[in-house]
Amino acid sequence: MGGTTPIYRDPKTYKQVFFYSQNPDIIIINMQKDMDKIISLAKRRGFVFPGSEIYGGLANSWDYGPLGHLLKQNIKNAWWKFFVQERGDMVPLDTAIIMNPKVWEASGHLQNFSDELVECKKCHHRFRSDHLLEAESAKPGYDKEKVKSISELKCPDCEGSLTEPKQFNLMFKTYLGVNEDTSTAAYLRPETAAGMFVNFKNILNVTRRRLPFGIAQIGKNFRNEITPGNFIFRTREFEIGEFEYFINPKDWKDTFEMWLGEIKRWWQDIMQIDMDNLVWHEIPDGERAHYSKRTVDIEYKYPFGVKELHGIAYRTDFDLSRHETVSGQDLHYTDPETNEKFVPHVIEPTFGIDRMLLVSLLEAYTEEEAPTAEKGESETRVVMKFPKHLAPIQVAVLPLSKKEELSGVAKDLANSLRKDFSVEYDETQSIGKRYRRQDEIGTPYCVTVDFESLDDKKVTVRDRDTMEQERIDIADLKNYLCTKFQN
Repeated sequence: MGGTTPIYRDPKTYKQVFFYSQNPDIIIINMQKDMDKIISLAKRRGFVFPGSEIYGGLANSWDYGPLGHLLKQNIKNAWWKFFVQERGDMVPLDTAIIMNPKVWEASGHLQNFSDELVECKKCHHRFRSDHLLEAESAKPGYDKEKVKSISELKCPDCEGSLTEPKQFNLMFKTYLGVNEDTSTAAYLRPETAAGMFVNFKNILNVTRRRLPFGIAQIGKNFRNEITPGNFIFRTREFEIGEFEYFINPKDWKDTFEMWLGEIKRWWQDIMQIDMDNLVWHEIPDGERAHYSKRTVDIEYKYPFGVKELHGIAYRTDFDLSRHETVSGQDLHYTDPETNEKFVPHVIEPTFGIDRMLLVSLLEAYTEEEAPTAEKGESETRVVMKFPKHLAPIQVAVLPLSKKEELSGVAKDLANSLRKDFSVEYDETQSIGKRYRRQDEIGTPYCVTVDFESLDDKKVTVRDRDTMEQERIDIADLKNYLCTKFQN
């Protein structure tokens, strides 16, 4: 295929179209089918369910099923180990979801955390105006002249006229106590960062850390998005892993480059994705947030287009200075060697856990030809090729028969392996169908107990990716598997 051309939305159906070719007018491929396959597999195999489904669902609400929970937990554990546990310059934190409203006044969320909303006068569907303008200007055949006003566009759903844009605050508002008035108003946090900034002084006092050091946490966040969508890509309730790395401002350039390198290492070595699917987007002057001196968005080539995966920003001293002003507390740092006193600057890498899970599903999904039991014949198998350490189920134990002499041995083996691995026991259907089922959920190794196992005390271990099988002594199985997961 040729070079990648930007996405656009079809002006009639508003569906995303993504196409490849040096001449996009000739070859157009709708990639939504790939997302449909992922969404179908996610529900069928228990990765992601529609939220509140038995009541008709709730728009863009998703629940993580048994496998989705395990995959998400593995990603969070890997992220925590890589960015926090293995470093001597990071400390953990877990802050409240509901905070004093003055926190959001100081951070600017109450005043500025909003999107521009337009509504169709006919069907009353709502859209972000920047999304409509972006879709129109990227459409093939559209001349390069910029759209002058949102009023020139029509509703993508029914072609009705659109209202004038108005600002829409994205924070979820709630009330503390029994009275619902302005004195009891509070908000669900739209980010985890604020909790780390307001605890900076506490962390400094109890840990006696010296710059540079970071504060990290993983937690739920809430944003009342106007147009959520694309499965779990954009939701109103989501999880973020991020850290604030406090530095002396004179060191910001070297520190920023260091973290860019660590982020690349994370994606290449831990998540093991195809690095060609990442786009490193340097945000130019005039497009960054007012407090940022450098921002890099790490984007991914999703089936629905090149969109943000996560980012890293140099936020200067904006956050601590604002909280110092509004709270009246001294948030300066004194260098113990030079006695220099200053407000620390911050570099902030932020990772969306849900988007990392979505990328894991997209990267792992594979369709390939595999041999059948009939010699010379093959069939298409779907296999989720997760990195072994991220796979929700690491080992499947499969007795060749339900007969007690085999199932008893297999169940005992599964129970012993559960002390060290995530294990699934399965004795239903033919062994071939069970292999395919484990392939489809990404299990790296299947352990088959057969009638020979009763005599030779060995089992057959099947590799997910190569489908090769190896006979292993039961007594050596744990060490064998540990070695495989270390590679």
